[in-house]
Amino acid sequence: MQDQIPDATSLQLRSVITPDGKVVLSLVKEPVPALRPEEVLVRVEATPINPSDIGLMLGAADLSRAWIADGAGGPELVAPVPAESLKAMESRRAASTPVGLEGAGTVVAAGSSHAAQSLMGRTVAAMAGGMYARYRCIPAAECLVLPEGTTAAQAASCFVNPLTALGMIETARSEGHTAIVQTAAASNLGQILLRLCLADDIPLVNVVRSEQQAELLREQGARFVCNSSSDDFREQLTDAIAATGATLVLDPIGGGSGGQILSCMEAAINRRPGQAVSRYGSDVLKQLYVYGALDPRPIEIPRDVGMAWAAGGWLLLRYLKVTPQQTLERLKARVAAEITTTFASRYARCVSLAEFISPEVLNICARPATGRKFLIEPWKDC
Repeated sequence: MQDQIPDATSLQLRSVITPDGKVVLSLVKEPVPALRPEEVLVRVEATPINPSDIGLMLGAADLSRAWIADGAGGPELVAPVPAESLKAMESRRAASTPVGLEGAGTVVAAGSSHAAQSLMGRTVAAMAGGMYARYRCIPAAECLVLPEGTTAAQAASCFVNPLTALGMIETARSEGHTAIVQTAAASNLGQILLRLCLADDIPLVNVVRSEQQAELLREQGARFVCNSSSDDFREQLTDAIAATGATLVLDPIGGGSGGQILSCMEAAINRRPGQAVSRYGSDVLKQLYVYGALDPRPIEIPRDVGMAWAAGGWLLLRYLKVTPQQTLERLKARVAAEITTTFASRYARCVSLAEFISPEVLNICARPATGRKFLIEPWKDC
């Protein structure tokens, strides 16, 4: 079906760590691959910049020392990696890696199978990797078909944040938690989780770091919002946990953030009428899931949390592997149905592939902040 494509080549963003310890980002022209019967070719029209994408592209590279160089195929961004960080990135040395976890666009060619042919001309989203490109060859079964009228920009963030939020709620339910505490609650993902909990009647305690963020969430209906910069933060948080009965913490920060909340949970549990006093603490399990590393320091758990606690990592990619397909299809169907409401994402700026690999844009994207999510439009300025 390649004769349906005006240009038989695709532009793709790649990242490589050179033998001398530098990250190089470049735009590479590649031939559009021949389609297998079950595959479709998506003209990628919108793809978000997620923290996980930045991590894959740059690792520990020092953007303050980045520069633009003339490469064989055009301008390249080059940034040195500190010597002490190179060992952790050894597996990436000399391996050119396509980047961009998710995105959306129009199916412009299809393999011969009925499943592939049925997607011709449809707007679809996918989490196929290598989405920072103009074209992407994807199995039809991996595409999420969007309702008629949905734009690629609206569908670009269909997977990472929506399925993370839904997966976390499924995890909470399966483990018997009836209320949740989330940190970085004003983030794009945090706001999606808030809307889900409001819709599903799940008590949620939202931890933010400024009064402006607190007001943003209150305007969206949040009942329990605690500002970590307030002098009485621990008291606010303990009161909110006591009111909701929250026993699960969802934390993208790391460091001491989650441990502090576990401590407040233990204090809230010990307020309950008739709660037995023990030198081992309460017997109520308090669970911390860390799913990010905004604070790169070691995770700290204080000693005042008692002995009934657990801490672990939560990763979307693993969740997708271990969850029954029937459950995943149910979650994806909800995302598609509510993509312009519950799961809507907002972007501060749209950039082209070439604009994205500038030090100015990457420095902003490498420092996630509320209201600063960027969207790549691979065909922008063409």
